[in-house]
Amino acid sequence: YPGYGDAVIEVAKRGGNDIIRPRHPGNPLRTDFTRTPAYAPDPRWVRTGRYLPFDEPRAVTVGAAVEGLEHVYDAPGEVEFELDGETFRLTAFNGKRPGSLMVLFTDATSGVTTYAANRSLQIAAPDDAGKVTLDFNRATNLPCAYTDLATCPLPPTENRLPVAVEAGEKIPLERGGQP
Repeated sequence: YPGYGDAVIEVAKRGGNDIIRPRHPGNPLRTDFTRTPAYAPDPRWVRTGRYLPFDEPRAVTVGAAVEGLEHVYDAPGEVEFELDGETFRLTAFNGKRPGSLMVLFTDATSGVTTYAANRSLQIAAPDDAGKVTLDFNRATNLPCAYTDLATCPLPPTENRLPVAVEAGEKIPLERGGQP
């Protein structure tokens, strides 16, 4: 992160391309930020699931918030859970901590009360029997929910849930969200 004046310059690789992105500490997107509203926590959205590992990690290509850009991630498996008697499977990627998982998803609230492109859910490492807990109350926005300059990945097609997951973070107020 080289600096120039009060700016920090990010040099990164996205979709096989080199990008340069300036970051200015005085930018109104940062200084005028108030908060991100969220749904009230609800035990209904804490789901017990099952981790289904692939024999080998699979390379999964997903789109990006920036048109024409693609991301490729290794998916170690899927997470299966039930909601209202229906079974859903989400492709999982490696999480922030060793053994943990992360899913990108959209649902019927996307573009209505939650950010249209995606939300992210961190999942603790599966237990020895493959059991996981999906706490959708902790679903968070990615940086693209806050700025058009982010290159966030989009969820794989199979991670677009047909139900309204009324849990987790909503559209930020600065981007038209409602408290």
